[in-house]
Amino acid sequence: MTRLRPPDWLKRGLRPLRTIHGTISAAFSILILAAIGITSLNSYKLSEEAVLSNSQAYLGEVIQQVGQNIQSYIDNMENISLLIFTNKDVKYYLSDNPFLSREEIRTYEKSISDLFQSLLYTRKDIASIMVFGYNGRNVSDRRLTTLNPYVQLREQDWYVKAARAGGRSVISAPHVQNVVSGDYEWVVSLSRELKNSNGMTGQGIALVDLKLNVINDICRSVKLGSRGYVFIVDSAGNIVYHPQQQLLYSKLREEPIERILSAGQSSFLVDDGAGERLYSVQDSNFGWKIVGVAYRSELIAEPDAMRNSFLLWAAAALAGTLLISLLLSHRITRPIRRLQAAMRQVERGNFEVRAEVEQQSEIGQLERTFNMMVGQTQRLMDERIQTEETKRRTELRLLQSQINPHFLYNTLDSIIWMAEQRKNEEVVRMTSALAKLFRASIAKDDELVPIRIEQEHIASYLQIQKMRYRDMLDYEIDIPRELHLYKSPRILLQPFVENAIYHGIKNMPEGGVVQIAAEVDGDSIRFTVRDNGKGMDEETVQAVLNASARDNDGRDHIGVSNVNERIVLTFGAGYGVSIESEPGEGTCVAVTIPKVR
Repeated sequence: MTRLRPPDWLKRGLRPLRTIHGTISAAFSILILAAIGITSLNSYKLSEEAVLSNSQAYLGEVIQQVGQNIQSYIDNMENISLLIFTNKDVKYYLSDNPFLSREEIRTYEKSISDLFQSLLYTRKDIASIMVFGYNGRNVSDRRLTTLNPYVQLREQDWYVKAARAGGRSVISAPHVQNVVSGDYEWVVSLSRELKNSNGMTGQGIALVDLKLNVINDICRSVKLGSRGYVFIVDSAGNIVYHPQQQLLYSKLREEPIERILSAGQSSFLVDDGAGERLYSVQDSNFGWKIVGVAYRSELIAEPDAMRNSFLLWAAAALAGTLLISLLLSHRITRPIRRLQAAMRQVERGNFEVRAEVEQQSEIGQLERTFNMMVGQTQRLMDERIQTEETKRRTELRLLQSQINPHFLYNTLDSIIWMAEQRKNEEVVRMTSALAKLFRASIAKDDELVPIRIEQEHIASYLQIQKMRYRDMLDYEIDIPRELHLYKSPRILLQPFVENAIYHGIKNMPEGGVVQIAAEVDGDSIRFTVRDNGKGMDEETVQAVLNASARDNDGRDHIGVSNVNERIVLTFGAGYGVSIESEPGEGTCVAVTIPKVR
């Protein structure tokens, strides 16, 4: 069977694509064609989204301003109600004082009515101000006011809600105010229960009515295109204002009230067949939601958006072409640069780094060889670190298990003696301290413990020694509470305290003091163990640090050098133990560790 072969002219045409130059040229061609296609398909959509986004922002700002304007009127009503709330004449007029004469009542009514009239004189937006007392007395901004006999005052919504609000102001939905005969005006009411002087007992209800046409004028003044509008709903979904309120009542028009109530402060699109509309919802401090509505067809100018979007995508296509050129060049040299960067990391001591092998070329083979070499080096180093870690843990466990038999014998002997002397309280304290000391010594789960635990451990040790040596030994521990959450090696300070007692203070007739302190030093914590004992010369200091010194009882200083080795192995050579001492001047041991949580 004859095998089909591509013609020579096709081979010659495809041959350049095998070169880097051919690859880049092909990539450029594909990129430009793709960019033009994407630009043509998406320019209109993107420009439309940009216009809608800007329109949402603008609509939100307009609605926010409407809310602020209405808020200013509500604040004025609030201030009037507070003035009534704190007025002494109003409180006295509404009190149950049986000694007020009719003449005095009329005097109070005139004073209060004059106050209301003066407030209304400068506020044309306020329809009326009234006070209704629980004692049956009523007063308004008009001297001669007749309550509507057909209206049950105490059943009015604004009255009931104010009586339940405990002195807080309540804003009503729009309604016709029919409390006063012959005065039927559309208003929004602010009502508040008035309290007596001690603020405990209600005396009546203050009512401030805002003319509804004030809110209507604010909303009508906003222009959102030729068909856009603003309307207001309260928290219960009642329409406070709508420019087409009659159509809503007659069910010829509907608004997405449930979606508005659940929207919070946001925008959304609605298309119900009457044209796609953008709704922007803003919450207010007085419980209403201000809603702005703009028609999508009025927001988007299609030709301009198409032109702008096309220019934008053309520029993006050009920029993308240049970017691809840079990326391809970068791709060619990236493996070499990546391998070079990995080598530099190894030079700095980072043996965790690995070269990323992406190719089957010679460079890829070199990267694999490099990774094998670094991995082998890391394994050798890890094995050595593991060996040192095992050795260090073994020494730590050995140290923890070495409870000084002299110390234990003397402590138990002291407990027996105190028990024979019937010093039960001291027996309890020493036994408790010894138990805490044993518990800290045998706990081997964590090498690092909170400094608070280390402080409790050394305090237990010193408490035992203090009870043994009594007036021969005093001690002070000053470790700030803010250091308690940091961590330190377990049994860090006991060897130095033990050294201070047995080698510095024990054989002094007048005894001595051991002072333990801690402070922050930059990124480190510095502990100091200071005593006023007999001190040491430089040769003895070096012997203590090198674990070659022994006292007259055969005790050595291996604990001191062990602590120093543990610190260096755990945290590095920058940390450890230093000792300053002079014969006859006492000793100061400084232990430095890093801040570790």
